[in-house]
Amino acid sequence: MDDKIRALKAAIVALLSGEKQPRVLMQIIRFCSTKEDHQLKKLLMIYWEIAAKYDDHGKLLPEMILVCNALLNDLNHANEYVRGCMLRFLCKIKEKELLEPLKDAVKANLEHRHSYVRKNAVMTVYTMYKTFGDALIPDAPELIERFIVTESDSSARRNAYLMLFDCAETVAVNFLMNSMDQIQKFGDGFSLVILELTRKVCRVDPAQKARFIRCIFQLLQSSSAAVSYEAAWTLVTLSSAPTAVRAAAKTYAGLLNSQSDNNVKLIVLDRLADLKKHHTKVLQEVLMDILRALSSPNLDISKKREVVKTQEKGRMDKAAGDDYRKLLIRSIHACAVKFPDVAHQVVHLLMDFLPSDGAMDVVLFVRTMCEAYPDLRPSIVHKLMLSLPDIQTAKVFRVAL
Repeated sequence: MDDKIRALKAAIVALLSGEKQPRVLMQIIRFCSTKEDHQLKKLLMIYWEIAAKYDDHGKLLPEMILVCNALLNDLNHANEYVRGCMLRFLCKIKEKELLEPLKDAVKANLEHRHSYVRKNAVMTVYTMYKTFGDALIPDAPELIERFIVTESDSSARRNAYLMLFDCAETVAVNFLMNSMDQIQKFGDGFSLVILELTRKVCRVDPAQKARFIRCIFQLLQSSSAAVSYEAAWTLVTLSSAPTAVRAAAKTYAGLLNSQSDNNVKLIVLDRLADLKKHHTKVLQEVLMDILRALSSPNLDISKKREVVKTQEKGRMDKAAGDDYRKLLIRSIHACAVKFPDVAHQVVHLLMDFLPSDGAMDVVLFVRTMCEAYPDLRPSIVHKLMLSLPDIQTAKVFRVAL
């Protein structure tokens, strides 16, 4: 068996290197495809995936019939692990001629007793229908709709709903409306798909928002932090009503206080910062809960709070400083016009502010001084030529020239 494994690995490496090896295919079918060794089966799946399946004329190779038979045997294998792995492998196959003989076995695995087989069978049906549409499994949406009603495993149900969400949106919405009271029991993965469906439907048709609001409010109470976070974000995305914003803010505040992971807290703080931009008054109602979380001794959380405060203070100080500078320049301009004796003292000083935000007021003042005092022109022009490389605004540059 070790020799077969080494030989198959060598054949895979050769194929990936560009060697065709047409004669090796039949030998692998004869001596490897019938073995029960699990490592060999995994290598065979890799080989089937990369092997050439068509001849130079675009026709399916005759050997592929034997390959289909080997795949079919694994789909009907007594070991559920082998069945599940083969179903996962079929998701990678894009040749319709290979999948055609296998579709009945794939559909039969939807009723297998083991959930591992069923959830992979759903994904295989999903991939086949998404790739080939009605040409391969025309009744796939109806098949999955019946499957999801009776399925008890959360992963298999989630995979089934994911297919309906992507391939039969109306069926997915109808199932959600009929199962509204049970969505908390369907698991976290299923809830996240529901929220994604909600955003997709409401983005296309905003009139549908009212149908999903009740569902979102239920998911806000989920025990899963990921689900409640996504539900709060979805709620704010769909509605700006104070009730919706208040519920989302309370959920965010609850996550801040209940989650010990500091990365989660930082992400939630970013969401609250976005919420504050448009709904400050509503956010004030949960301010105490937010402050309780921000009082955490953790350095990252405290740093986040201080960075926000520093950024806000810095922006305010910068804006106030710019306004004060412009006002000061205009006042000096007025004084220099009214009192000519001080003009030569301030004109060169103000020219140092040409690269700043108040440059337009400065350059207009310099132009006025040049017109009013011809004796200052040589020194002003010399200073102006030295300052030209530092000017950053086109309008100021134009006036200076």
